[in-house]
Amino acid sequence: MNSDPGLDGPILNRRAMMAGTGLSLLAFASPAMAQPAMADIVDPAAPLRTLYSGGRWIEGPAWDRRGNALVFSDVKRNVMMRVDAKGVGIFRSPSNNANGNCFDARGRLLTCEQRTRRVVRQEANGRITVLADRYRGKRLNSPNDLTVAADGAVWFTDPIYGITVPDEGIRAESEQPGRFVYRIDPSGALTMVEGDMDQPNGIVFSPDGRTLYVSETGGALKPDGPREILAFDVVEGRKLARRRVFARLERGIPDGLAVDRAGRVYAGVAEGAGVWSPDGERLGTIPTPKPCANIAFGGRDGRTLYLCATDSVHAIALRTPGIL
Repeated sequence: MNSDPGLDGPILNRRAMMAGTGLSLLAFASPAMAQPAMADIVDPAAPLRTLYSGGRWIEGPAWDRRGNALVFSDVKRNVMMRVDAKGVGIFRSPSNNANGNCFDARGRLLTCEQRTRRVVRQEANGRITVLADRYRGKRLNSPNDLTVAADGAVWFTDPIYGITVPDEGIRAESEQPGRFVYRIDPSGALTMVEGDMDQPNGIVFSPDGRTLYVSETGGALKPDGPREILAFDVVEGRKLARRRVFARLERGIPDGLAVDRAGRVYAGVAEGAGVWSPDGERLGTIPTPKPCANIAFGGRDGRTLYLCATDSVHAIALRTPGIL
């Protein structure tokens, strides 16, 4: 059996083992992988290991540091899964078409539920607390992804995928005048922090918390829509300023986002995980067999990158640690 670089035990997904999981990056090498800057990030010969396969549309990977496990969402199957040294199993079913997940500083799991159009938190006793489901008295669109700031505030995106895309929620008319980025204060107060985006999606802070990155994925619903990663200055931990385009794609969209400790930005893209320098220079790609939606760092040392690529979850050991 192959050992997963981010888990203590063997990979136990039966389908993956039967198919053979030792997929070498060289088998999916692209010209971007030859760029010298990528050598500091990943060994070109590093194996891409398959932890789970057979899903429908997988997103929302989140590393549980206390449980040494990965939690992720199979959005269209309406379940959340968990993989650890013992194997792969169902974590929550039904999941309310859960999408983005993350853990807060106290180890509580935060989840964007597309079907119920809310952001929830699972408490230590298993109880579910609703953090946000309405803004100014009207239902949210379809919370998609989220991240936690150093002060404990939860920032999340609210596009319309869950109310428009089949099997990702329940079709409905939007009650909001736009698709916004929100902040949930530790007090519980909900504020809109960015109101001029087409389809905000992935969201992550820079390592110092001074910059917020948000993927703009309007191109997924209309050919001429935006396909960008936007960057904002974070002002006093509560507001955004100096909006600018950090990166732009010619095709596909940048979906889920992650950052490493050096400030490099990673995004799920059609070819795998695209990587950019803190200055916005495209460094290369960590390729996956199928289009990659979401990514997350994990493992005991933070050097494992988990990639949700369409119907499978892969893992690869990197040379650089990420922000968990």
